[in-house]
Amino acid sequence: MKIDLLFDPFGATWPEVREAAVVAEAEGFDGVWLYDHLAGSVHGQDRVLESWTTLTGIAAIVPRISIGPMVLNVANRDAGTLAVMAATLQELSGGRLLLGLGAGGGRDTPYAAEQRALGRPVPGDASRRAAVEATVTTMRSVWSGTVNGVGGFLRPVPPPPIVLGGFGPKMADLAGRIADGVNLPGGPHLPRLLETARTARASAGGDPSGLLVTVSSDLRPSALEGLEDQGVDRVVTFVQGPLAERVRRLTR
Repeated sequence: MKIDLLFDPFGATWPEVREAAVVAEAEGFDGVWLYDHLAGSVHGQDRVLESWTTLTGIAAIVPRISIGPMVLNVANRDAGTLAVMAATLQELSGGRLLLGLGAGGGRDTPYAAEQRALGRPVPGDASRRAAVEATVTTMRSVWSGTVNGVGGFLRPVPPPPIVLGGFGPKMADLAGRIADGVNLPGGPHLPRLLETARTARASAGGDPSGLLVTVSSDLRPSALEGLEDQGVDRVVTFVQGPLAERVRRLTR
């Protein structure tokens, strides 16, 4: 079971994130993830680094660890363009991209404000789930290299695993049906959500054991107990600033 870190980008500067990524690799962690948000104010900050640009910078200077967004709001980027972006980052990073995708925050969350500020609608849950499914379909079409008779689209080798983030059974079901993996919260609901995702994968003709499972959790032994037995592949623990200092503390 691999141990990854989720850096809090709200209020952080690039030098702070860069140092923390270098420290994370030196300390033996397996991956670094970043939230995908556009306005720092949704977490009470005056700034937030854009995740994709920051992940690209990390990939260029840190040669070993995996990188991933947790998770990209599909409303923030055109699906076809995102497919080429992901193929490019997969090549740049030497195949280390874990492509986290999600439906974005709902109307009753603070995150709706950043969408509305940019003139974007915030539809209901069903419509946002449908947008995730449509994005995955488009991305895989682009990754084939030819779309509607037009060739030359960059093909990632290998394609990065698409990991859908979700907190409930409907997103877990969607992940099992259409994605390569699922990111879930740790805690008492994890076994049920895992069963939902794996059942959906089997129903879609896939191998349930091949579903990549990442779980958000702290690193206390009591929190980690039993996760590997449940088939969890990667544990992702949240790190707030000062980032590099907190990363070092995790190994002490």
